[in-house]
Amino acid sequence: MTDTGRVDPPARAPANAIAEAGPHRVSTWFGVTGLLLLATVLAAAFVQVRQHALLSQTVQYQDDYLVLSLYQVQVEYLRLREQLHQEVDHPASASGLQLRYDIFVSRVSLLGSDRAQRLLAAGDISKRLLRDIDSFIRRADIYLGSDTRASLSQQAANALLTELQALDEPIHEVMLGASHRVAAQVTERQQQVRQHNQIGLALTGFLLAMVMVFAGIAMRQMRRVEERRRRLERLADQLRDARIEAEAASEAKSEFLADMSHELRTPLHGLLGMLSLLKDSPRDPQAADWMATADESAQHLLRLLDDILDLSKLESGALALTPSPVMLALLLREVRSLLQPAASAKGLTLHATLDPALPDTVLLDATRVRQVLFNLLANAIKYSDAGAIVLHGRLLAPEGQPPTLEFEVADTGIGMDSETVSRLFRRFSRTGSPGARRHGGTGLGLAISRNLARLMGGEIMVRSTPGAGSVFSLRCPLQAAAAAAPSATIDRPAGRPLQVLVAEDHPVSQLYIATLLGRLGHHTRLVDNGLQALRVLQAQAAGTDGPPLDLVLMDAHMPTMDGVAATAAIRALPAPAGRVCILALTADVFVDTRQRCLAAGAAEVATKPLSRDALRALLSRHFGDEIGTEALPALEPAAGTTLLLDRHTLLGVRDLMGKGGLSRLYAGFFVQAEDAARRMRESMRDADLEALQRCAHGTKRTAQNLGLPALAAAAAQLDRETNTLAVAQLALAVQRFEELTSATRALCQGEGLLG
Repeated sequence: MTDTGRVDPPARAPANAIAEAGPHRVSTWFGVTGLLLLATVLAAAFVQVRQHALLSQTVQYQDDYLVLSLYQVQVEYLRLREQLHQEVDHPASASGLQLRYDIFVSRVSLLGSDRAQRLLAAGDISKRLLRDIDSFIRRADIYLGSDTRASLSQQAANALLTELQALDEPIHEVMLGASHRVAAQVTERQQQVRQHNQIGLALTGFLLAMVMVFAGIAMRQMRRVEERRRRLERLADQLRDARIEAEAASEAKSEFLADMSHELRTPLHGLLGMLSLLKDSPRDPQAADWMATADESAQHLLRLLDDILDLSKLESGALALTPSPVMLALLLREVRSLLQPAASAKGLTLHATLDPALPDTVLLDATRVRQVLFNLLANAIKYSDAGAIVLHGRLLAPEGQPPTLEFEVADTGIGMDSETVSRLFRRFSRTGSPGARRHGGTGLGLAISRNLARLMGGEIMVRSTPGAGSVFSLRCPLQAAAAAAPSATIDRPAGRPLQVLVAEDHPVSQLYIATLLGRLGHHTRLVDNGLQALRVLQAQAAGTDGPPLDLVLMDAHMPTMDGVAATAAIRALPAPAGRVCILALTADVFVDTRQRCLAAGAAEVATKPLSRDALRALLSRHFGDEIGTEALPALEPAAGTTLLLDRHTLLGVRDLMGKGGLSRLYAGFFVQAEDAARRMRESMRDADLEALQRCAHGTKRTAQNLGLPALAAAAAQLDRETNTLAVAQLALAVQRFEELTSATRALCQGEGLLG
């Protein structure tokens, strides 16, 4: 068995030689056949010309008709002789003689024509005959001519008759010779015509043979052309199949990319959620740097994944624009305010200006325009170390063309040369300068921005000078719109808490969404898949479950039963369970997923990860603006307790955990703190300093996070100085920790923090 993946050049060489020799032989055959056909056609043309010449000669000379005329001369001669003989015998009939003489003379005139001379010029007889006839006519004209000079006497008639009879034999010989010559010419012409016909038939046969040979060669060539056409069709089919396979591979790649991005985004979403929650919680001051670093890394990874997802959407055609009325001034103000801290951190000045000729409100996809402007401004800030960055919006209205909206971002950064600009918009392409390598980046942002600009019907242009900065311009069609209605504020306090069922298979995502909902004052139930969610709604429909649900947050991709199937099954239940509001959550990029969720009965499809503001806006759209965070009772600081209780941290913990969670959290902490104080005393008695230090270390971090600075400081001293303090000082430190624990507990009890 041969290896189909191996190419064998020696085996292919003879085929190539035959393939190269085949067209050469065909060309030679065509050339030879063409020359033979040309020679045959020329020979046939020569025969035709020759036949035409013979026919023309026959028509021109008409020798057979001339012989007939010569025979008329002989006939008129005989008639004249007979009439003259009668005149000699009977002189009274002279009038008849005159007529015959005139006719004879007219016939004799034919003998003087060129054709007659050519036909009669066969010897001396014809010349002598013509002289004798001419001599007879001159003598006879004296008596019978038009100018008669004497009358015809008997003697003159006898003399004329004698002379005329002498012409009998020469005329007969001449006429007979002319007849023979004409017959010979006719025979010769017939032979030539016959010969030409034979040649013509032979040429015709040869021509037919050549035509058949030519037709055979042509048919052979046509078969080869047909075979080549079929080979090309097979090749086209193979190329089409290869294209289909490539498209399928590309689609599979896009799906794989989307799925993997989804899998990466899910734990990243949980990480960012936990970090955002921890930011608002009390913590060790040193932990702020750690969490800031972790948050920055996670945000960077999320930006990379967002870029890859946007690229996947653009490639698959799944990214759709959603134009809406946008106030340009607010858009530029928002962009500037969001990027101002980054610019200020590098000592840069950030300006945003707007052309007064522009309309106040335009129709565009604010999210995508904002994304492009963020990218352009972020690059400008990244590659500028001093100076100013200007964002300017202007109206371009060339004559005879539709108006265009242009956003121009000008910086005073490192600039670029023409070679760098030429590869600027390539994916994963970065400039080769040391400054660019120092600033980093993936090279996806500008490629995505240009694709977004083209999707909006516009373009991104750039001009730059090394060392003098760069200018990027985003141009898109300008569509004026009516002024957009101001957005309703969603952070309104004190609304009815919602009963929310969260169907999510990832535990971290469950915890994050439940915490966000809890901070907004809503009650949450968690299930791991669509089947469990369906069973909860079935129990509600049967009246065997708890309070009726107001909302189901349904992940689209879950094991056992996915969100689409669960949504369709819930919609089949009787009201009110079958009419509950279902909001689908998905992280993939495919339009088909959203369409299937909506077709199954979801009220809306939201993109994960959900931020707190996004969740508030989502609930506001479906339950009204009154759905917001629960109001917490104001906590006024009590005199003399500032060292025991940090009220700012306490507010953060209360906002995070809610009233019920806050009480349970503080009550549990004081149980642990009192147990830690007991174990510290036991460790002092047993001289186990390591165990004492462990108890102090655990209490220190928890007290800091709960806003109990005095207690945290006492625990920190024990953690830090256990091995250096004298025994008496260590005992005093443990006693102080116990006293602070009791005092802090009493304060929290008085504030109502322990329930």
